[in-house]
Amino acid sequence: MVEFLIPRRRYDSELLDSSGHDDELVLRTVRDIQRSNTVLRGAHAALAELEPYLARLPAHGTLLDVGTGFGDLPFAAAHKADEFGIALTTIGLDANPTIALGASSRVSHMVCGSGLSLPFPSASMDIVMCSQTLHHFRGTDETTLLREMNRVARVAVVVSDLRRSWIAAGGFWLASYPLGFHRVTRHDGVLSVLRGYTPDELSTAVFSAVGLRPVVHHRLGFRITTSWPPARDRS
Repeated sequence: MVEFLIPRRRYDSELLDSSGHDDELVLRTVRDIQRSNTVLRGAHAALAELEPYLARLPAHGTLLDVGTGFGDLPFAAAHKADEFGIALTTIGLDANPTIALGASSRVSHMVCGSGLSLPFPSASMDIVMCSQTLHHFRGTDETTLLREMNRVARVAVVVSDLRRSWIAAGGFWLASYPLGFHRVTRHDGVLSVLRGYTPDELSTAVFSAVGLRPVVHHRLGFRITTSWPPARDRS
């Protein structure tokens, strides 16, 4: 990509990450994000990376979604797995109790907890994934999250996130008006893009965490995805 279209990575805090928001605002912004994932192809990108692994699962598989929001991705993954004749047990994890409660009807099990210390034994889940979650972390926390996902996964780790670009940031800002997003969603969505990754940055983050460089795919909607079999001897 032309260098001038790639802004320097930002690390400002998103408005929703600060404390003191009432439950109504939290739920409203998460609904906006869920809608954005559908309209702007975030869900499609994550499922495209995930689908090859679903086909390899046993008749009864498990999927953990870290930072699940309202559980729209594990919900869609369960339906996709059903096409392969696989009964997929989905576990959503989110650190926000209000969001966790809102997601409970869309996953098999919901857990309120931190991705930095996943409350699951090693190799206990077939697939561990996160979508638009990794960019919320930086430095040692970013590395810890990837290592924790690698530790818990048995078959694959799947990561989907935002590809940083001025075009993507401006596009989200403009699209947020006809889509009726709350001003907090608009602010945080643009900032999320500016906290996103280039393909090389995402590959390097995984290498720093688990010692391998997986293939990073460009997806529609300025998304990038990657996945790898868990590296037991490196994490």
